[in-house]
Amino acid sequence: MNDMKKLMKQAQKMQAQMADMQARLEEETMTGTSGGGMVTAVVNGRHDLLSLKIKPDAVDPDDVEMLEDLVQTAINEANRKVSEHMQQEMSKVTGGMGIPGF
Repeated sequence: MNDMKKLMKQAQKMQAQMADMQARLEEETMTGTSGGGMVTAVVNGRHDLLSLKIKPDAVDPDDVEMLEDLVQTAINEANRKVSEHMQQEMSKVTGGMGIPGF
């Protein structure tokens, strides 16, 4: 019975560590770029777009689709970085175990 209590305490400690880490990671930012730096997107750990910078050279009124693609690519890259970073940091707490929801 003591082993079960010890295991539960360890699980609760890990859960608290993960919650703290997740809250910290949500405040971190990641940057994605496209077009050789023509478009830069910054997102936070909640995947909120915080800023979007577009260099004037990227704006061609005759090729709006290219600019749309550049914006989409930069945002997707930043979001991918956030997801990868969160997975790496969480695996440090969980010892590499995949825990659903984190």
